[in-house]
Amino acid sequence: MANTKETSTNNQNKIFITECNVTYAVQLVGGRWKLPILMQLKNGKKRFGELKKILPNITERMLTLQLRELEKDGLVSRMVYAEVPPRVEYDLTKIGKELMPVCKELHKWGAKHKLHPLKK
Repeated sequence: MANTKETSTNNQNKIFITECNVTYAVQLVGGRWKLPILMQLKNGKKRFGELKKILPNITERMLTLQLRELEKDGLVSRMVYAEVPPRVEYDLTKIGKELMPVCKELHKWGAKHKLHPLKK
């Protein structure tokens, strides 16, 4: 993988994302599936198949990618049990759980404005 120049726009954008708190937070949970996955884990551990059933429109590949990103970012933990067949469970980490009140408020805001689009 090539290194980016320190003066490149891409590098400057990465610095901005990590310095701006709101942008950093949105970057962690942004995308179509991360918040729905996190909300499904708020009540406890779930296996991959359970998440797939709850979110039927997500592809297996996308669910895998999103779970990996959430795990890499420290919001979700992955526990592999040495069983045959292997069992893997996903759960919120401490910081993932800290995000739940924010998700609840976003849910309330969305419910309030979904049927009544914001005025321009």
